[in-house]
Amino acid sequence: MNIGVADYGLYVWDGGHYDFEDRALSLQEIGYDGLERLTAFGAEEAVRKAAALRKHGLGFATVRGPSVELSIQWTAGLGKTYVWTDVAKADDFDTFCRRVNIMTHHARRWGVQAALHNHMGTLVETQDELERFLAACPDTQLVFDTAHLAAMGGDCVDIARKYANRFAAIHVKDWLSTDPSAPEWHRRGRFCGLGRGNIGLNNLDVLAAAADRGYDGWIFVEHDTHLQDPYVDLADSRAYLRKGGW
Repeated sequence: MNIGVADYGLYVWDGGHYDFEDRALSLQEIGYDGLERLTAFGAEEAVRKAAALRKHGLGFATVRGPSVELSIQWTAGLGKTYVWTDVAKADDFDTFCRRVNIMTHHARRWGVQAALHNHMGTLVETQDELERFLAACPDTQLVFDTAHLAAMGGDCVDIARKYANRFAAIHVKDWLSTDPSAPEWHRRGRFCGLGRGNIGLNNLDVLAAAADRGYDGWIFVEHDTHLQDPYVDLADSRAYLRKGGW
């Protein structure tokens, strides 16, 4: 497996994204194999960034372009296998699933899988909702986020055992619960480094369960919230995975 970074938290800490190659090399220095999403606003930029990563022995998993259609096409053209689901906001579950199924159909025409990222505050946040979604969208894969599910009371090991064959990628992080009764999910706590949470989430057990079911794709560390230099946090989480055999 490759161990990379989903770099949303870096973007938040820095206040923007200023030097793609510098970020990639900084992550390589602390032991990571690449980034999840290559963001580009033109085909030339996508090729240039992909080439820069390859030059340094780094990888990526998917492309995020200026439209869903271009994200699919550029992902296919650069030889990658999945894109995040990206459909118009729906107020009800059935409409959302219908739209995802349509996107999934068109992505597969390009040899690319559409993959949902489960997320608190969306129509797919609990384990029951996630399993309903996977049943309603049988051709759609999953960018499985452990902490988003665990913070909603889900059993991540159970999901890995049941659905590892549906995983396009795995996001690992932890959750520090501070006010579990808050009405808004983002006020109930914050995401944190691996092994730094307080909800009993063991990401190593989740990864072991997924591997036992044949998963051998990307694992992405994602720290949505940093309270110090992000590379310190990310190095700590990389060490946590390494001690666990990853």
